Amino acid sequence: MQLPPLTRGRIVSRYKRFLADVELPDGSLVTAHCPNTGRMTGCWRPGAPVEVSYSDNPRRKLSWTLERVDMGQGWVGVNTARVNAVVAEAIGEGRIPSLGGYSELRREVRVQRLGHPPSRLDLSLTGGGGADVLVEVKCATLWDGGRLRFPDAVSERGRKHVELLRTLAGEGLRAVLVFAVNRPEGDCFSPAWEIDPDYSRALAVAAGEGVEVLALRIEHHARAMLGGDLLRVDLHG
Repeated sequence: MQLPPLTRGRIVSRYKRFLADVELPDGSLVTAHCPNTGRMTGCWRPGAPVEVSYSDNPRRKLSWTLERVDMGQGWVGVNTARVNAVVAEAIGEGRIPSLGGYSELRREVRVQRLGHPPSRLDLSLTGGGGADVLVEVKCATLWDGGRLRFPDAVSERGRKHVELLRTLAGEGLRAVLVFAVNRPEGDCFSPAWEIDPDYSRALAVAAGEGVEVLALRIEHHARAMLGGDLLRVDLHG
């Protein structure tokens, strides 16, 4: 996926969850939108190099958006709004073999099942000659020094998505959860048992009942984000 023009800077602070102060190369200080609802643990520190994008849309309150942070090993993508498009592109290009061979890909699919609140899942794949596929994408940026993990805070919404996928798998559909690993370290993904044991337990149970769990590395290039290698998944680690 191509990125808009990016400007280098250094992050000064992140606050109120969705705001970040960034110092630009000319010394000016701007407030950027931080499109990330998580804690961003290990994804920023004062003075870290960042890249921000600019929009001249007059309807926006903030013209700048925080896109990625360099934590020393390479770019960590913090704009979670971009990962769905990257995963969709990776599927279309055959980078995820188990999700290949479908003729139609749709985004933001409404799903409602008895016992679950109305939901939108990120992707659907149809026209493959077998069971239709429903895909939920989660942006994983937590690195504990040994494993890449999700979530970085208790996620009730995430657990409900897992339970919905479990129901869909029980109906004979292919239900897939793709963790978009948006940083360069590590080669194995596991749920964050210590942070959210309920989510982690629900994920392990769902996988045992047919939900497919994948972890896809997101590669950061000068003007693009691409789907990279599939990583090992250990749901009990």
